[in-house]
Amino acid sequence: MITMTFKIEEQEAAEIRNYVKSRGITVSEYLRARARVTPPIPPRTVKAKYSGAPVFEGHPSYLPLTNESVKEMLADFP
Repeated sequence: MITMTFKIEEQEAAEIRNYVKSRGITVSEYLRARARVTPPIPPRTVKAKYSGAPVFEGHPSYLPLTNESVKEMLADFP
């Protein structure tokens, strides 16, 4: 294995050390896991079925928005 080094502020280093200590992992394990995170894929723009307006395409696993689902999401707001 090779060693990689980088500079961060003392406060940030302390926060990382406290975080990993509370999780029972090493700093190396934490940083390797964070480095492996796949960046999000930017959404594609497609034409809406009914209006033809350009909209962002959702991920295939997302459920489509309906009036009912939006009402449920907003129910907690005053």
